[in-house]
Amino acid sequence: MPRYAFRVEYDGVPFAGWQAQSGQPSVQGAIETALAKLDTGFATGARIAAAGRTDAGVHAAGQVFHADLIRDWEPFRLSEALNWHLKPAPVAITAAVRASDDFHARFSALERRYTFRLVARRAPVVADRGRVWHVLRPLDVDAMRAGAAHLIGRHDFTTFRSTMCQSASPVKSLDEIRIEALPYPAGQEIRFHLRARSFLHNQVRSIVGTLERVGAGAWDPDHVRAAREARDRAACGPVCPPQGLSLTGVTYAPDPFQN
Repeated sequence: MPRYAFRVEYDGVPFAGWQAQSGQPSVQGAIETALAKLDTGFATGARIAAAGRTDAGVHAAGQVFHADLIRDWEPFRLSEALNWHLKPAPVAITAAVRASDDFHARFSALERRYTFRLVARRAPVVADRGRVWHVLRPLDVDAMRAGAAHLIGRHDFTTFRSTMCQSASPVKSLDEIRIEALPYPAGQEIRFHLRARSFLHNQVRSIVGTLERVGAGAWDPDHVRAAREARDRAACGPVCPPQGLSLTGVTYAPDPFQN
């Protein structure tokens, strides 16, 4: 059975998350339903595997999944056919390639990248509704960068993971938190770019919610280090809402999409 790798983007607002769930709309379910119209394996219960499971309301610009198909497709035709059958769901295949039999979207991944968008202004957000976290007051970007520095490296992130997290260990290596300040009509936009091999459940949203408290002046930057060292979920700042978060990319070596 030929294996294919796909890059996919989606609007997470109408979905209960990536993972297929009984009685709930999911990105995985939408893709598998489309594949079932093209491949007899998926018509009889085959499944796809993704680089990561995004939560309800979380978007993706660079999610990756793989699928084993019975039919041998030309990749461009396969992506076109899938996009046709995905309508009108807000899901789009942006790349499809033949992959080696040992490629696995999750286990072959070397790095995952997320971006969180926050808009600070008094006026309601309209054009980017569902795409950003809206707060009312300007934030101190330099203070948030100082707080973020306490989270870079290999640490026990118990404070910053959901109590429902299924990861075997809370110890992770966080390679980068880059905080970008951008102009935004009548306010400011702040983008948090996070990079790591893997993330714990709710880790990104917990970190951004905590750094927002620093930017608002409610926490000193050193409080972030104290929260991390507490290894206690109660020491975390508020978990921010999902709509500002997007999975922007996954790194592989070799990269199946490079050619």
